[in-house]
Parts: sequence; C-alpha cells; structure tokens
Amino acid sequence: MSVDLANPGATAAAPPATAHEHPNQFALLRQRRFAPFFWTQFSGAANDNLFKFAFTVMVTYQLSVSWLPPALAGLAIGALFILPFLLFSATSGQLTDKFEKTRVIRFVKNLEVVIMLIAAVGFMSDNVNLQAMILLGCTFLMGLHSTLFGPVKFAYLPRALNERELTGGNGMVEMGTFVAILLGNIVGGLIVALPQVGPDYVAMACVALALAGRVVAQFIPLAPATDPGLKINWNPVTETWRNLKLASVNVVVFRSMLGISWMWFFGAVFLSQFPSFAKEVMHGNEQVASLLLVVFSIGIATGSLLCEVLSKRHVEIGLVPLGAIGMSIFAIDLYFASRGLPPSAVMSLAAFVAQPAHWRVMMDLALLSLFAGLYSVPMYALIQLRSQPTHRARIIAANNILNALFMIVSSILAGALLKAEFSIPQIFLFVGLANAVVAFYIFLLVPEYLLRFVALLASRCIYRFKITGDDNIPAQGAAVLTCNHVSFIDPVLLMAASPRPIYFVMDHRIFKMPVLGWLFRLAKAIPIAPRAEDPAAYEAAFEAAAKVLRDGDLLAIFPEGGITKNGELQAFKGGIMKILENAERDGLSVPVVPMALTNLWGSFFSRAERVAGEQVAMVKPFRRGFWSRVGLNAGPALAPHEVQPDTLRARVAALLGT
Repeated sequence: MSVDLANPGATAAAPPATAHEHPNQFALLRQRRFAPFFWTQFSGAANDNLFKFAFTVMVTYQLSVSWLPPALAGLAIGALFILPFLLFSATSGQLTDKFEKTRVIRFVKNLEVVIMLIAAVGFMSDNVNLQAMILLGCTFLMGLHSTLFGPVKFAYLPRALNERELTGGNGMVEMGTFVAILLGNIVGGLIVALPQVGPDYVAMACVALALAGRVVAQFIPLAPATDPGLKINWNPVTETWRNLKLASVNVVVFRSMLGISWMWFFGAVFLSQFPSFAKEVMHGNEQVASLLLVVFSIGIATGSLLCEVLSKRHVEIGLVPLGAIGMSIFAIDLYFASRGLPPSAVMSLAAFVAQPAHWRVMMDLALLSLFAGLYSVPMYALIQLRSQPTHRARIIAANNILNALFMIVSSILAGALLKAEFSIPQIFLFVGLANAVVAFYIFLLVPEYLLRFVALLASRCIYRFKITGDDNIPAQGAAVLTCNHVSFIDPVLLMAASPRPIYFVMDHRIFKMPVLGWLFRLAKAIPIAPRAEDPAAYEAAFEAAAKVLRDGDLLAIFPEGGITKNGELQAFKGGIMKILENAERDGLSVPVVPMALTNLWGSFFSRAERVAGEQVAMVKPFRRGFWSRVGLNAGPALAPHEVQPDTLRARVAALLGT
C-alpha cells in the first residue's frame, strides 16, 4: 500500500472515558475521539447517496442514452456500487488490520476527493455518452471507497470507545448513516432537478462534501495498527474464505454475522420496492415515495438511538429477539394494511396524508424499521466486542461480503416473486413470515440471544431491577461471581447484570423443573450434586467449572448451596475454595467478585410461602404486585488469597446491608 499514510503531527487516541463522564450517546459528539469520526462517516454516506441518486434521476429523466435505458439504470448503478464489496472487502479488511486506522481513513477520504473531481467532469460534460460512462465509472469507484471505509469504520469504534459506550456509539453511527442517506437522496434529487444548472450544482456539492469530510478526518485521533506484521493476501477469493474461517472460530460472532446479513436481506426488499409500492399500491406520486423513505429512515435512526437507553449502556443482545419480533409483526401488518386499498388516481403528498388508512401503513413502516434498528445495532456491537482485535477488520470485511451477497439474493428473489405475479404486499408478507422462521432458527443456534432476551424481560418487565457497582464485574478475563441465593430467578437477574455470558454452578435438582430447567440447560449451567449423593457428578462439576475459568469466562456460584428458606443469608460452604485451588493448579489467579441480590425475598420466585409445612416458591403470582423493585449490589473483587468462606460471606452481608 504505497500511499501517504504518514502524519507526524497527529496525536494518539485518547483513552476511553468512564461511563459516568458521559450520561448518554449524544455526549460522544463533544469528544474528539468520536465526533470527527462521526462527521467523517456522515459526510461520506451523504456524498455516496447524493451522487448516486442525482445520477439515477439524470439517467431516468434528463439523459437519453441508448445503451442505458431508464428501466435498467437503477439496477446498473446499484450493481456497480455493490460489486467492489464482493471484490475488495477481503483486501480492505487486511489493510485496516495492518495499518494505523486513522491514516487509512484519511487515505480513503483523499480517494473520495479524487473520485468526486472526476465525477464533476462527468456531470459538467456536454457529451451524453461520455457523461454516462464517466459517472458509471465513478459509481464503481464510490463503491470501492465505501468498501475500504466499511472495515475501518467498525474496527475504529472498539478502539475509541469502552464496552459501556459501544452500543451508544454504534447507535449514533447507524442513526447518522441513515440520516445521511436520507439527506443525500433528498438534496441530490432537489439539486439535479434545477433547470440547466442542476448537474453543475451537483458536481460542486459532491466535491464540497468530499473536501469537508477530508478536513474533518484530519482531527480523528490515531488508532494503532492491530496486526502490523500482517502479510497481505491479494487474492480476494482465498482471503474471503480465510476470513470466514477466522470468524467461524467464534460461533456467536459468525452466526451474528449471518443475522446481520439477514437484516440486510430483509431491509433490501423494502427499500427496493418503495418506488413501485408508492406508485402501484399506494397510488402516490414521487413525493409519496420520498415520504415512505423518510419514515423508514427515521424509524431506523430512532431504533438505533433507543438501543443505548434500553441496554443501559451495555452491549445488550437481548434486544435482538425483541427487534426480530417487531420486524415480523409490522411487516405482516403492512400486508394487511395495504392489500385492500381501492384503486385511485395518482395522489399528491397532501392527498395521501389526508387519508387515515395511509397512516396505518406509515406506522407499520416506522415501527418495522425501528425494530430493525433494535435488531442490528447490538449485533454490530457484539461482533466488534467479541472479535479478536488482531483480525477484527478482516471479520468485518467478511461480514460486508455476506451482507452484499444477501442483498443480491434479496433482489433476485423479489424479482422472481414479482415475475411469478406476487403482489408487493404479498412479498412483504412473505418476508415477514420468513423473518420469524429465520430468527427462531438463529436463536436456537445461538441460545445466548434468547437467554439475554429472557433476562431483559425479567429485569425490565417483571421487576424494576437496579444494579449498583456493575463496574466491578470484569469486562474481560476469568472471574468467579459469588452471590446470595434468594429465588429461582437469581441466575436470570445475574445474566441481566453482565454484558458477558455467565456459566452457573447450580443444584442438579433445579434442572428437573419444567421451564427453568430447560432455560438453565440452554444456558449451559453446570449441575452439581452433593459428593455423598453422586461423587462422579460432584467432581465433574468442578472440572467443568475449571474449564470455564481456563477459557477466560465468568463463573457464578451461590456459596450457600441452596435457596434460602427464611430470607436470611446462610453459611457459605467450601466449594469456592476448591474452585480457586483448581484455578491455581491451572496457573490462574482468578478474582472473586462478591454480589448481593436485594429485596427478592417475598417475591413469587422465592420460598416465601408455606404449604403443608414446607417453604415453597411460585405459588401466588404477583404476590408483591407488579413490577416490584429489586436490586443487585456488586462489590470490589477479592484476590484469591483473600478469600475464605466466612470472609466472603461477610462481604456479601455488607452488600446486603445486614
């Protein structure tokens, strides 16, 4: 890569601030580590779409090119733009991992300026054929520009933001991208339609946006290379295959990539059908088609921004099933809302908005896209968080290739359904039903999504769950979480408190319960039986616990050995010492985090009811009302040499306030 990537005067990236310094994602726009990057990607997305839409309008309404008929113009422009993603994504991922990321961004923005200068020549040319050829070539080059920028965009974020900021940062980027797409389309359409001077003004606007993006990119702090010794493989086929194999090592990451690609399949169906849907089904003019795009874009932006609020500043993949459910519900309802509209003359925007039936259609589109934002942002954040930093950009590049392939298949399938005389509302119904099936299959393959969804429901809908001291839960590395045991739902609430998966050591009898047993088996909880009852199961449990720590994961135990029957903290047993001894045997020094669940005694899932002389749980639903307040207090971690059962119990008791 013999380009000017040097910039001796640049400064290193500032370390991510703590969550308490920035109350929400909008505060990031005041931070140098994020704001210049945000506006750089915003200007690039806006320029892409201003250029493409203006060119499409020109070919459709203003130019007369025999070899590029208007009916094929949109398809040709879209295909040329997406082709570089298939050809060069693997290479761009390698370049991002090998070189300092900010310098790669600046190189890409330099390339954008050059491309837009060439495009300006095309827009201002008087030769129609030459004009079309130059602009088609620039469409391909802008696709290359986006291909190079994609991996570095998503690889930069986890370098600049901490885990608590990652969901909010991704939400801001997703929101900014769709707002930029919307503004680019609107401004491009308005400018190019100006009589006589439209193409000239488009040329100036494209160059000005490219220059503005390059200026802003100069203020992005440096982000060091993650694999400077990487040897570039220039063969896109073999490198793509190698990247997919790298991603597949982490099952959650790879299947999340498939989930994101499915979202692009789903969204491409709607975006590609908006013009025809507005004209043939809604009987609206071009302004109505633009309104549908505005509603869709605002929905995506809103859903993306809501992710941080709903996730409480963690990477909360429990939002993904919620997003999938909403996508299916409102895609299916869009079919019912639009299938029976009576024939009509072409309506203006005012006439369209005046009809109440059309508001249901717009509501479906807004909510469908809002839930798509809830679906996609946590997946992107999860891929960034769980991918190995040394080849994170290459995995994102592989994701971009999968996205492009799924979008191509989406276009082919939608075209085939239309050719088979399916109506557009029927295609929406088909995609909505398919989304439900695909989502259910993905969540069975990756139970973590479903488990986090259950934890999300429990902590937000069944209880008002307040977490204190969650900074003490390690974001990386092995640790043992120890907590009092008040109810059958304790593990679910602990899952809700941690952005990372937790492996629980639990009484084997819990696994025999109808619903909770299935849930804990899905969570890969470790069953343990008393040594006197089943010595083999006892030893197997401790060996499984040792493996969890060797793998660098979180292990949770309830040292009391069972759920309290009187609401009081019981004596701690010695299992924690055996776990730490096994960890020391494996050469590990594992911190122990004391935690305390509060105000759960007396709830439905606690043994607060006496039946036939025994303390039992789950007898009287809502015995404390609905949405009762409970909490979790996490204390500072203890080093292994500081841990004794009595000492640990005293720490938990202090967190309980007893």
